[in-house]
Formats: sequence, C-alpha cells, structure tokens
Amino acid sequence: MTRLYNDPAAFADEALEGFAAAHRRWVRPVPGGVVRATAKTPGQVAVVIGGGSGHYPAFSGLVGQGLAHGAAVGNVFASPSAQQIRNVARAAESGGGVLLLYGNYAGDVLHFGQAAERLTAESVPTRAFAVTDDLSSAAPDEAHKRRGIAGDLPVFKAAAAAAEQGLSLDEVTDAAAHANARTRSFGIAFSGCTLPGADHPLFSVPQDRMAVGLGIHGEPGIGEAAVPSADEAAELLVSALLKELPEGVTTPDGQRAAVILNGLGSVKYEELFVVYRRVAQLLAEAGVQTVDPEVGELVTSFDMAGVSLTLTWLDATLEPLWTAPADTPAYRKGAAPVAAVVTEEEVYEAEIGTAPRAEASEESRRAAATALDALRLLAETVDTHADELGRIDAVAGDGDHGIGMRRGSGAAYAAAREAGGAGAGARTLLTAAGDAWADKAGGTSGALWGIVLRALADALGDTGRPTPATVAHGVLKASENVRRTGGAEVGDKTMVDVLVPFAETLDQQVSAGAHLATAWGTAADAAERAARATADLLPRMGRARPHAEKSLGTPDAGAHSLALIVRAVHGALTTCK
Repeated sequence: MTRLYNDPAAFADEALEGFAAAHRRWVRPVPGGVVRATAKTPGQVAVVIGGGSGHYPAFSGLVGQGLAHGAAVGNVFASPSAQQIRNVARAAESGGGVLLLYGNYAGDVLHFGQAAERLTAESVPTRAFAVTDDLSSAAPDEAHKRRGIAGDLPVFKAAAAAAEQGLSLDEVTDAAAHANARTRSFGIAFSGCTLPGADHPLFSVPQDRMAVGLGIHGEPGIGEAAVPSADEAAELLVSALLKELPEGVTTPDGQRAAVILNGLGSVKYEELFVVYRRVAQLLAEAGVQTVDPEVGELVTSFDMAGVSLTLTWLDATLEPLWTAPADTPAYRKGAAPVAAVVTEEEVYEAEIGTAPRAEASEESRRAAATALDALRLLAETVDTHADELGRIDAVAGDGDHGIGMRRGSGAAYAAAREAGGAGAGARTLLTAAGDAWADKAGGTSGALWGIVLRALADALGDTGRPTPATVAHGVLKASENVRRTGGAEVGDKTMVDVLVPFAETLDQQVSAGAHLATAWGTAADAAERAARATADLLPRMGRARPHAEKSLGTPDAGAHSLALIVRAVHGALTTCK
C-alpha cells in the first residue's frame, strides 16, 4: 500500500515537486510537468512524453539528454490535461516542432490530441502518437486498440535518439511508429496496487493464483493461473511474446532484440534477476540475440506485485537508436554529451482564468448565479460519492474515477466562484469552470466534462436571459460533442448511455412546454434508469474493455456519476427564480 502521503488529492503534485527538487541537474519544473534543465538545441524536434502519476520512473524520470525533452504529468493514473501538455511542450520546443508520445488510453488520446491541435494553431508543428505494445489487451487484427505499457520506453528512446540526430519532425515520428510496430509486451501480477488514501487494493488475486495479461493502472488481468516458479514465469512471458512476431519477422532465430524485464512496483530486483536468468536462456535457445537488455523498474504501477516482459525486434534502423547514449534521472546508457544546465528560460504559464471578462447583462449574471449554485451542489455530490465511484470503477478499470471527479468538480466550482465574483455572465462562468475541470482532473472524464460545460456555456451566452429551450439546446450540443470527441455511442457502457437519454428527454419535455425544473427532473429520472441499465452492458471502449465480463452486474462509473450530478443540479433549478 502507499504509506507516506499528506492529502491524497495533492499526492501527484507533491511527488512531482519533490522529484524536481531532487534532480535539478536534469530537470526543471514547469506548469504541468518538467522539461530538461539543459540548454536547448535550436531547431531540434522536442519529444514530449506523458501520462498519469503512479508509474515512476515513467514519465518524469525519463527526461534528459538522449531521451525526452519534457514530460507532462497528470493526477494519479489520469492523463495530464491538454493545458498541461501544451505548457510543457511550449517550454521544451526549440523550433523543430514537437512529437507527443503517450500510452494508448482514452484520456491520453483525448488530451494529447487536443494539445496537438492547440500547438499547431499556435504555429508549433506538432504530431501525436500513441504506444500500443500490450498484446493481451486486443487481438492482432485490432492492434490499434492495445494499451501502452512498458513498451513505452523503447518507443520513447527511438524517437528521442532520432531527434538527437537532427532528423525532421516527420522522420522522428516515423522512428516512433517503427519502434512501436516492432514492440510487444506481456505482464503478470500477484497482487494489485493501492492508491494513496485507499484502504484496499484496486484488485486482489486469490491466494496461490496470479493475474495474467494486466495493464499498468491497477486493472485486473484478463485471466488467472496458478502462481508459477520463477522459471515458469519466464517461460510464460517468453512464449507469449514469441507467438506473435511483428510484420517482417518470420522466425525469432537470428533476430536481434531489445529486452526489458520490468518490475511493476513490489517485485524486488533480485527476483527480477532470477526471472531474467531464464528469460535469457529461452531467448538464446530460440536464436534471439539480446541487445542492451534492461532489468528493473521502468514503468510501474505504485506497489503492484508483478512483472512484464517487452521485446523490441531490432533492425538496422532501430538498433542504433536503442543503443544511443542517454542521461536522465532514472535511465542512463553510454556517455551522453554533456550539456550546460540553464538557470532560467521562458516558461509558458497556464492560461486558465486569465482571459478578460466579457461584458454581461444583469439577466446573464443571475443565470450565472444559478449555474454557480448548481456547480456547488455538483461538487458536494461528487465529494460525497467519490469513494463509491472509485469502487465501481475498480471492478474492471483503474479505480481513479472518484479521485478525478473530485479534483475536477472542485476546481470547476472554485473557478466559477472566482468568475462570479468578478461579475461574469453565464457563458464566461461556465467556460472558466469547464477549462478548470479539464485542466485539474485530466483523464477521460476531465476532457469530457470540460466539453459538457463549454457546450452549455456557448448555449447560454453572456447576454439575455437563458430560456428552457436554450438550456435544452446546450445539453443536446454537449451530448453531440462528447460523442464526436470521445467516439462512444449508446450501448458502449460509458457516460454516453446516460447523457443521450437525458438530453433527449429534456428536449422533449421542454418542447412540450414544461418548466425547466420540471423538465430537468423528468430527464433526471431517465438518467437514473439509464445508469442502472449499464450494469447489463459489456464495455466496448476504455480501460474496462479488456475486462468486459468482470463488469457485468456493475453500472458504469461515468454513467453513474452523471446520473448523480443531474439529480443534484435539479436542486439548484427548483430554487431559482
């Protein structure tokens, strides 16, 4: 379990602060993460990596000469926000463009994609690429759906070494894609991890059993097996990877491969060496020549007791990128060029809450006061149910939904309160709330709730009195935008299963002439029924997808939280005049 912490909600920020203070020779902190402390090379592509906290040395520990130029770091097991990623990228880039690299998780895909769009709009050429090395999370014909786990490292390393060679942004991106296509990983675990402040692990494994095919966010494995000996564990890992060779590799015999035996948090180095002893034997028997193998903790999951094995099948392009020197706080290879440490460079501060307030009518300010009350009730409801939401999410996911929702809703209410105190109208207040939610929560839910609040903001405006029709239109637009951005539809076991019937029922009731509070209450009833019905669905998206059967009988955490929220907001509407 995680034993040393203060406020669990502040754990990720405090950990990053301590990390930066301990490694000033390599990194300096910027809003949203860290960048190299050394002087930039003009015109060099900046490789910016990132993901949630809880995986050290990924991601901040991999920043330095020969590896990443910067790392955006989110909350525990949650993607950094688009704003955080943008801040880190602007601080790291030096005129050659930016390549954003991250694991293939819904929240990371959303936020890194949005950050790439923003950077490109700011005349910083940017590419975004997701690592997909975990063969247990999807079949070969759906490899694009696979998760990114310890295979992150060889992909990050290939891209960074290509950037150090002075290659162009397109060439550096090609190097990352080539490494990803030739990288496979597979993992096992003997116990789950426990998040800061939690009193039980995200999943448990029966005594004398192990989870097979797990991720790095506390998700349970896709199956179970008897606990093996060290040699048997090695045989399972190696056989799984040799069964699926990348395109262009017809036999392992005669191939050269980068090998990573990765500890997930609680398996000690001596245990890893015992396992690697047999891994090396098996690979040699198969005719595989290992190149600069790595044994240790490289991509972890807090205190999870488990290991994963990664093979990157090298060729004439990839081998020199893998063996190139690197010097970071947690990963060193060869003799990286010495670069001067700089004391000050331009830092791009977060823009949340700094935009000038738009002029607002008195009617819009009254609507903003109602919206502020709704956000207060929303935040209180989320805080009350945060532990419950985490438990629901942990059934087949990573258990971070409650933490993320608490951070996001609290930040949204604080930003809205500040905006309301400055005389903001409904649009400005809700925009500030949506931006703060997305920035502080990160993850999939952070991105989607930011979209919801911005859609409502655009519908309500800063002038005039919002009507029931404008509110209903805003909710319909929110539903449309969430589906377009997130890609989910009704039946996928996500918040969309609640958002769509809620929006449609609200619109139908308003169109029939119902008062807004009455229409909202009827729509909230529909939302609650829809949330309960998700218990009978199998997830088709997100981290729960590889564990679909485990989630049967349990509602979706995002759907459940949305139903709780629309019911809470109903309370604000029944008291407004």
